[in-house]
Amino acid sequence: MAWIYLVVAGMFEWGWPVGLKFGLTDAGLHWGWIAFAIFCILASGACLLVAQKTIPMGTAYAVWTGIGAVGAFVIGILLFAEPATLARFFFVGLILIGIIGLKLVSE
Repeated sequence: MAWIYLVVAGMFEWGWPVGLKFGLTDAGLHWGWIAFAIFCILASGACLLVAQKTIPMGTAYAVWTGIGAVGAFVIGILLFAEPATLARFFFVGLILIGIIGLKLVSE
């Protein structure tokens, strides 16, 4: 169950950079998006807190940030037209390999 909380925590990590990106534009602050970012930060932290009760802190943190980074990478490409180069996919693939490896070697 802790791994489910950890994955959910990582998925909430996707929300706060999106909220911040939409929250500050040339037109000014958009408080709804900033509130969304704050909610995602708090929800992500709460789920990480629960996951760390049984998953070692270093493993949980690495997986949490990895899921967040990979998700933000994909969302950046899909929503914000960020570059989708082979090199970027290669290095994000290394992050995924690290996440999978940590899961495989965890008790």
